[in-house]
Amino acid sequence: MDKENKQKFEWNVDNYFEDLNNRVIKEYSAANAARSKGLDPSDKVEIPLAMTMAEKSVGLITTIYPDIPVGDITKRMLELEKEYGQLDTTVSFVIAREIAEEKFCKFDSKLDAIDAGIRVGFAYLTLGVVASPIEGYTGIELGKTHDGKDYFIANFSGPIRSAGTTATCVVLMLIDYLREHFGYAKYDPTEKEIKRYITENTDYHERVTNLQYFPTEEEMEFLAKNLPIQISGDPTEKREVSNYKDLERVKSNFIRGGMCLTFSEGLAQKAKKGLSRLSSPKKHGLTCTGWDWLSEYIDLHKILCESLSKCSNFDGVNIYSYDGSHLTPYGEKILGERLFMPDSDFE
Repeated sequence: MDKENKQKFEWNVDNYFEDLNNRVIKEYSAANAARSKGLDPSDKVEIPLAMTMAEKSVGLITTIYPDIPVGDITKRMLELEKEYGQLDTTVSFVIAREIAEEKFCKFDSKLDAIDAGIRVGFAYLTLGVVASPIEGYTGIELGKTHDGKDYFIANFSGPIRSAGTTATCVVLMLIDYLREHFGYAKYDPTEKEIKRYITENTDYHERVTNLQYFPTEEEMEFLAKNLPIQISGDPTEKREVSNYKDLERVKSNFIRGGMCLTFSEGLAQKAKKGLSRLSSPKKHGLTCTGWDWLSEYIDLHKILCESLSKCSNFDGVNIYSYDGSHLTPYGEKILGERLFMPDSDFE
């Protein structure tokens, strides 16, 4: 190819993006001029331009907190990316904490500041491209422990699905990090509240729609009794739970789909991956101890079969526990003879 044709077909990337940006600005100017005539509900274009993922993450949350300084928070997020690495979990934790500490702007209440921090951190975890931080996570409330201390109630709704199961698990860790940082108490579930988690997730799976991952009863009980924050949400179904109704600290008797999705598909299914993502904030000196017990759950998860439908008595190869749950080879190794009957006892 001669020099003239080579130059003709060469693509200058910088010029391309500069031209694209100039054209977008021109279109926005025309749209804003039209809006300024007062014929539309808003006198300007509502959709902000975002040049980076950090800017998209903050801009998304302006739909709920329109006064947060997008430029200042974005600049800080880019600094954190240089320090910890792009998309590192630590970035979302630190920016959430700094927003909650009201370093960028003041909020009407401390709870609003924490809520805004959670939403921006969650938006960063989900790349600023899904609605979960504004519609799937629906807010934070305070409950009272049995000795009168404040604890966190994190509310979720159906659109939490769009976050993906890993991000759903990690946002629980983010919320608990802020709980611990600001000195709030851990959730202290009662026996009936633990049973409510088991019953409600079972009802949702069996009577509403199949969960992507349906934990065993043992797994649900272990998770529920160790939760450092209460997972809750508004009711999404017309069905009431089949049992454990009218509990003082559970605000509805109806099935809460967002809670079930977060508990089962997020926490129960992705605990191992979530704990792995939590290792980075810990490595960088952030205090996040509320989920340390998850390593025990991961061991339990390895012990129990993922599908109880595979269970039968004894087929000459597989060994089954007393309660009928099939054990993995790992479970056999860990639990040994404590759970196993001799082969002769199987019919």
